[in-house]
Amino acid sequence: MNSWTDSRNPDFQNPAQGPPHNGHPGVPPQQGGGGYADVPPRRRRGRTVLRVLVGVVVVLLVASVATYFWADSKLRKDVDLSQVIDRPEAGDGTNYLIVGSDSREGMSDQQKKDLHTGSADGKRTDSMMILHDGASGPTLISLPRDSNVTIPKFRGSESGDVKGPLGDNKLNAAYAIDGPQLLVRTVESNTGLHIDHYAEIGFSGFADIVDAIGGVDMTLDKGFKDKQAGADFEAGQQTMNGQQALAFVRSRHAFAASDLDRTKNQQKFLSALASQTATPSTLLNPFTLYPTMGAGLDTLIVDKDMNPYLLAKMFFAMKDVTGTGSGGKSMNMPTSGSVGGNLQWDQGKLKQLVEQLNNDEPVTVSDTP
Repeated sequence: MNSWTDSRNPDFQNPAQGPPHNGHPGVPPQQGGGGYADVPPRRRRGRTVLRVLVGVVVVLLVASVATYFWADSKLRKDVDLSQVIDRPEAGDGTNYLIVGSDSREGMSDQQKKDLHTGSADGKRTDSMMILHDGASGPTLISLPRDSNVTIPKFRGSESGDVKGPLGDNKLNAAYAIDGPQLLVRTVESNTGLHIDHYAEIGFSGFADIVDAIGGVDMTLDKGFKDKQAGADFEAGQQTMNGQQALAFVRSRHAFAASDLDRTKNQQKFLSALASQTATPSTLLNPFTLYPTMGAGLDTLIVDKDMNPYLLAKMFFAMKDVTGTGSGGKSMNMPTSGSVGGNLQWDQGKLKQLVEQLNNDEPVTVSDTP
């Protein structure tokens, strides 16, 4: 006899009686009185959590996509690198030319006074750096604005006509003559290094970014004053607001090595700015993230191929320049004296440096004479 169909089996259910339900012998009552079809509470809770997680992911995805297109729409893609002539071959990794200009665009007279910018017409480059981002870690190389370079022939950014060469001059003269495209052309011609992307920010944008994140913490080994830049700092740890930060990165008259010491301070500050901005308290807080991004994007000028993703890569590479274990390196362009008061680049070290960058190798070149 089949024990599973024997009516003497306590678990036997006569088909005529229909399916088991609450209250029948041998069938435990269902929780909540929902009957046989009820889903166990644990399973219901699991499904609720899953729905919440899916909802959160969808919201974050939509917000991320919206933020990307919002940021991309604010970028001023004014620099056309396709118009730069006689370019060197691209190597491994990505090279950004990062420029701080003395643009006073959009600043009121009071802002110019507060930030000690003066009221000079036009724009000049206050700082220039090459950031190489590659497999061997990021390398940040400051280019002193008083570097002695040869301004080569170039295509005019407005006329489209080929002009020059213009001979020896200061590096920042290239920007003053014909803007970003001639600056890129001059850097490439004098280094042999291909520039992939260009990013430039003016005085007010720089100060606004610092203020948007609530200031930047810096520790100074020595205090210094520079009346022309509006700098007055004591030694020790301090939090710099936008006005103080701009004075710090512009100061050069307070230092014996002038522009070379200033570029080192610029590197330290930019690394600190990037490190303190790329934190969860900023990136995950929309009330901090969007004002910070807006402050920078409003005055940022980039090349036509730049996008928010590449900007983020540039930003995090700068953060890692002096980070522990990142393999990053910061340095000045190696020099070997001066010509007519302008700094002369060390051609032997320059050749080795460019070769290492093009091959994406660790940089072993020193900027010490």
